[in-house]
Amino acid sequence: MGYIGNTPAEKYQTLQKQSFTTSATTSYTLSYSVTNPQDIAVFINNVRQNPNSSYTVSGTTLTLSSATASTDVMYAVFLGKSVGTIAPALGSVTSSMLAPGAGGTSWQSVQTSSFTAVASKGYPCNTTSAAFTVTLPSSASVGDTIQLVDYAGTFATNNITLTSSAKIEGGTLNKALTTNREGVTITYADATQGWIATSGVNSGNQAIDPVLADFLVIAGGGGGSGSYYTGAGGAGGYRNSYSTETSGGGGSSEEGLLLTAGITYTITVGAGGAGGGANAVGANGSNSLISGSNITTITSIGGGTGGNNDAGVGGTNGGSGGGGQAGSGTVGTGGSGTINQGFNGGTGRDGGSTGGTGGGGGAGGAGGNGVTGNNGGNGGIGLASSITGSSVSRGGGGGGSTHNATAGVGTSGGGNGAKNSTSTQATAGTANTGGGGGSGNHAATANGGAGGSGVVILRMLTGAYSGTTSGSPTVSTSGADTILVYNASGSYTA
Repeated sequence: MGYIGNTPAEKYQTLQKQSFTTSATTSYTLSYSVTNPQDIAVFINNVRQNPNSSYTVSGTTLTLSSATASTDVMYAVFLGKSVGTIAPALGSVTSSMLAPGAGGTSWQSVQTSSFTAVASKGYPCNTTSAAFTVTLPSSASVGDTIQLVDYAGTFATNNITLTSSAKIEGGTLNKALTTNREGVTITYADATQGWIATSGVNSGNQAIDPVLADFLVIAGGGGGSGSYYTGAGGAGGYRNSYSTETSGGGGSSEEGLLLTAGITYTITVGAGGAGGGANAVGANGSNSLISGSNITTITSIGGGTGGNNDAGVGGTNGGSGGGGQAGSGTVGTGGSGTINQGFNGGTGRDGGSTGGTGGGGGAGGAGGNGVTGNNGGNGGIGLASSITGSSVSRGGGGGGSTHNATAGVGTSGGGNGAKNSTSTQATAGTANTGGGGGSGNHAATANGGAGGSGVVILRMLTGAYSGTTSGSPTVSTSGADTILVYNASGSYTA
């Protein structure tokens, strides 16, 4: 029969055969690299062996399941061989050959948690359980592409955040994918623009800038305990992301929050703990929080209350620890502060019937101990922040009490301790500073001071401020930024 078309360059090829000199071994070297046992037929004494069960291959290595003998006759017939690498001619590969849909994208398995994307790959992303982050390559070539798609239709509830050490759409901020069933192709343009969205199912809505907001979150201070050589309250936990300022407890400045447009963030301002009455232990302060569906909740822990000799308890733990009690035969220990939020309370001094009590811990330092001369310990120092545009000190511990020596004083919003011999009363921590309450003493000065309430402050570029709030925060500006000060609980919608 006649052949229609060009005559094939190669009409027929004989299968390659390799004979082996056998010995008492299971391993032989092939003349050609093969990819699986079915690519060769192995014969021993003219009996064909079963692939996988009788032999395996790996490249040019043939491994038998049983050793041969030197008298065996063994050969292999190559049914297929590994293909070598061929370099295409210069200029023969066009961009259209590599475009998505032309074999340029390798789709991966469904992603359910944060990962680093690789160029030329596509990723179905399932955020049903939680939002997560996709890190785009920092080292990329012009034209590199990555594809992302909303696998479960949950991007609006749990966003995908795009981040990279390279630029994204010409800037340094992260981006968020926020539309259900969204698909987007992200292409590396150059070092100036970095990664940009070049196509998407919902074109023009696939990359929305989140709002970068700094925060200062201070919890309510602990109350001072009441009557007979009781300890002072510790300051509320202190967390800060503004500029190079530090958090409490010696912690460094934290990362700001990325607030996504349309999401409402709940602001909780913790109350100060109640001061203890006669022979009564005070109360810890309440936590302050910033929470939202796409961020890790920022929680500052309420300050600890002071120890109480009559109740037989020491200072309690908190954002900063409460001060320890004093008394005959008693050395009351202060409570512990929370890491990166506050310091420990001071220790009460055994002074018989005239001992001085420990000051509450502060955001910037530990509470003072009851000292020689039966003085009450001073409250631990607070920290100053300029997040509102001017420097304000907050988060100080309350002062410890004394019978007839010098009562401890509070700092940075902390209350002062009582002095029985002059009927000097303990004072409360200052509102919206998270200051600890001062401690009480004998009957005439029995009541401990209440802790000061906390505060939550947000600071962001004025151009990014939405103006949508609840809880009546105080709104002001400083330079290019808008500042929201929440003295009571409320919300902010980005």
